[in-house]
Amino acid sequence: MLRGKVIGNIVSTNKLDKLVGFKFLEIQLIENTKLTDKYIVAVDRTVSAGIGEEVLITTGSGARMALCDESCPIDAVVVGVVDKNQ
Repeated sequence: MLRGKVIGNIVSTNKLDKLVGFKFLEIQLIENTKLTDKYIVAVDRTVSAGIGEEVLITTGSGARMALCDESCPIDAVVVGVVDKNQ
């Protein structure tokens, strides 16, 4: 699992039918509590993360399982928002 900060939305007007309705986010990865120069694009289907929020991301086959659709061409999914109040 990865941790990162949402830095933007990605709009795609033309995409595979299986991806219609998915929200794509650009995320800057965090390692050892510091932002890195690494970025990833992840789908947010149910968490509703916004720009500036710190999120948890799962990748690979776990990402497809998180969407309950193993045939979907997804490699990264936002699975949680980190609560900074705790």
